Amino acid sequence: MVDESTELPILELGRAGPERDQGIAAIRSGAKTALTGLLEILEHDGEPVPAPRQRFMLVDSGGEPAVVIELTEVGVMPIIEVGDDYAHAEGRGYADAAQWRAAHEELFTSPEMAGYLGFTPVIGDDTLVVTERFRVVEDEGDSEQAS
Repeated sequence: MVDESTELPILELGRAGPERDQGIAAIRSGAKTALTGLLEILEHDGEPVPAPRQRFMLVDSGGEPAVVIELTEVGVMPIIEVGDDYAHAEGRGYADAAQWRAAHEELFTSPEMAGYLGFTPVIGDDTLVVTERFRVVEDEGDSEQAS
């Protein structure tokens, strides 16, 4: 196993605890092949929009390396344009894009997010989100590299 973990940017999936652990499990099972961020967060952090082929180390709730992913597609779009196919690729069991949006609005306007940003984002149809599809390239819980 190639140890790239010290060189890769760290990505924390959702909130620490059951939400993050379920997300990591869904990635490991292949059910989750997409993730979404609020463009406003990247702008707040002074970070560029990620690019295809960029890799990230996802960490578990304890901050330990879990999975290395590689982005295959990245887009920036108004939240209203996210469709059912993408919602299903998020691997959280969303029935459709409306259910996906409701869950993401809750996350994006959560007290944790407001505390991080210093304000509560206002989510409307034109709010820009970063959509990212990915593949697993390494599972830190496995001794084999994913193909």
